[in-house]
Amino acid sequence: MTEPEQLFIGGRWTDPSTDQTIEVISPHTERPVATVPAAARADVDRAVAGARAAFDEGPWPRTAPEERVAAVSRLARLYKERRREMARLITAEMGSPISFSKFSQATLPMLLLDAFADIGSAFAWEQSRPGRFGGDILVRKEPVGVVGAIVPWNMPQFLLVGKLAPALIAGCPVVVKPSPETPLDALLLAELVAELDLPEGVVSILPAGAETGRHLVSHPGVDKVSFTGSTAVGREIAAVCGRSLTRVSLELGGKSAAVVLDDADPAAVAEGIKLAGLMNSGQTCVAQTRVLVPAARRKEYVDALTAMVTSLVVGDPSDPETEIGPLVTRRQQERVRGYIDEGRRAGARLLVGGAGMPEGVERGWYVRPTLFADVDNGMRIAQEEIFGPVLSVISYDDQDDAVRIANDCAYGLSGSVWTSDPGRGLDVARRVRSGSFGVNQPYSMDPAAPFGGMKASGIGRELGHEGLDGYLEAKSVSVGAG
Repeated sequence: MTEPEQLFIGGRWTDPSTDQTIEVISPHTERPVATVPAAARADVDRAVAGARAAFDEGPWPRTAPEERVAAVSRLARLYKERRREMARLITAEMGSPISFSKFSQATLPMLLLDAFADIGSAFAWEQSRPGRFGGDILVRKEPVGVVGAIVPWNMPQFLLVGKLAPALIAGCPVVVKPSPETPLDALLLAELVAELDLPEGVVSILPAGAETGRHLVSHPGVDKVSFTGSTAVGREIAAVCGRSLTRVSLELGGKSAAVVLDDADPAAVAEGIKLAGLMNSGQTCVAQTRVLVPAARRKEYVDALTAMVTSLVVGDPSDPETEIGPLVTRRQQERVRGYIDEGRRAGARLLVGGAGMPEGVERGWYVRPTLFADVDNGMRIAQEEIFGPVLSVISYDDQDDAVRIANDCAYGLSGSVWTSDPGRGLDVARRVRSGSFGVNQPYSMDPAAPFGGMKASGIGRELGHEGLDGYLEAKSVSVGAG
């Protein structure tokens, strides 16, 4: 990928309205990686105007669903050819370990495109149902309109594709605002979208900061906002959309619990938590960083977790052996270190890690993988989303107590239960209030499964049939006798 000098507006590479730029800094070297143009309010106005024309007057919303599905299928094929480049870009711009980027950051979005194509092919775009007053009612699914999609930096392609694919299949033009920390992968995706030769105005991709994002959210030409990010920003967006009655879906923060039952194997639990709690260096909204263990067997589980965290390979994210890379920015590094200090002040017992640099690492925005024990669920490190490689072990008395602690949180995004008895695991899964849950496995974002949160973790669902439904409006048509 060559360093772009233009923005992708309405399906065409276009000169930006200002000379503002975004400098992408490597979290590993702390040196510049690339410079790209930054979108401003005027660029959003152009993109929304083009999208508005594409929806109100253009062919895309009126194209047969099978043609829109075919376009997404072709995008999946183009994606496959450049997925390795995509993985390397994401590792370079935000520090995701390449071992994680190859699948979760690059291959999984390609599979997501294919999955949505299958969902769109089998989708019931029109259904007839008998009316209660005689005659049939035709229920149609029609595109919601112009979509403003805002995605964060931690899983940039997975989250972007999870909005773009269903919106396109639904017939919606889309204006995407990627995070300023991760513009490179988004602009590579724009190169692939350009090859589809979609009608003018259907897709715009505008890397920019928060001010430009606010303008997109409040723009009167936008019919739906789809946002993934922090709960605090999600509340602001919900307020803006509420005033204008703009449709909105929000995938927000989490502070998920991994519930370890008293019959679980400690080694298997530790290996599972390595992924569930620490994937992408802990920078995922689904991270299960509260590890709930039975008091009677606490030492066995703590010892296994201590051995696992101690063994983690920390370093250069481009090295395939690396398991924990740098955090995305210096600001994020300082934030996570602050939580580690807060945990110690609150009385949690530090077993591994701490706020200093990892051994052998001299530069970069790194934090030592950290494990706390003797954590009370009321502590800030147990209640607030840290977004870094920090685990908290919390003891419980019995299964009812474990469920109570798991639910004693403002969030409800993900979670898991670990047990030798899947029946007991399913009982816990049914009682924990979260949008997704795993039994003897970290929850995986299966493209067929609806994903989203309860409580402060968001509104609406992405992925699966439900994800496509989020970009559609239901229209009822009743037809009388001629």
